[in-house]
Amino acid sequence: MKLLILGGSGQLSGRVAELALSQGLEVWTLTRGIRPLPRGVHALTADREDDAAVRAAMASAGVHWDACIDCTGRTAHSAAQCVEIISRWTERFVVVSTDSVYDPHFKTVGQDETNEHYLTDGGYGANKRLMEETFIASPLNYTIFRPGHIFGAGFQLGCYPEHTRQPDLLRQLRAGAPMRLVGGGAFLIHPVYVDDLVLALLDCIGNPACFRQVFCIASPDVVTNAEYYRLIGRIIGCEVTVETIPLDGYLEAHPQYSGHLCHRCYDLTKLRTAGVRMPCMPLEEGLRRQIAWLEAQEETV
Repeated sequence: MKLLILGGSGQLSGRVAELALSQGLEVWTLTRGIRPLPRGVHALTADREDDAAVRAAMASAGVHWDACIDCTGRTAHSAAQCVEIISRWTERFVVVSTDSVYDPHFKTVGQDETNEHYLTDGGYGANKRLMEETFIASPLNYTIFRPGHIFGAGFQLGCYPEHTRQPDLLRQLRAGAPMRLVGGGAFLIHPVYVDDLVLALLDCIGNPACFRQVFCIASPDVVTNAEYYRLIGRIIGCEVTVETIPLDGYLEAHPQYSGHLCHRCYDLTKLRTAGVRMPCMPLEEGLRRQIAWLEAQEETV
């Protein structure tokens, strides 16, 4: 199978490339050519903001791909680029969106794909929803995934305001610094392990039950945000102290965190019914692997 990845040097897209290669796929990547790529890919170079450059890169490859996985699309323009340009070289698209498309004021515990209250505030989640709508309105054979917090090797720890993707989180915990959590970290989170997500992306390519469908996706464990940080502490042998930041007024002062200050817990019935490879990594084991990767990076500095 010939696979085109829009991306290939990022935290998620690089892992897509690595696992696709390990499964025997022939892989092309489209990036700006700034960061290193996994060994074994065919590199195409273009900035996705430049449609002419993307068109030229596609044409230069001289390939018809069996599928394209879009890891870098964020806007209606990026989706239109797939519809109008990239679809000349492939008919199958698997798209990484986000759970941030949902309006947090209407989210449910066990959120599923039938809840169609979406953000329209012009921010990241709203733009991702416009991207989704462009695919949905097109004739393309798409599958859209909505992951929440992605964790695992390649990613920084932290999933909540004040401590999101924090490079020095382990150092802070070992020094006894309290975790400053809004509302005490009582909201639920349902993370997805990076390899679980990638394997589902790859698994859905040839599955007709996934064609022109949208899926929530997460790994098995649901915990509070406070428990997420306490679990990290247990793994590294440190007691975690939580300092509660009052919820009242916080969102008004920090509207960029609206997608975090709500329960982020998903019903995966639709994904399971479609026969997609289900995420299976336990949160504790996935965090152990993520922490081991982070500690290995520290040793090389």
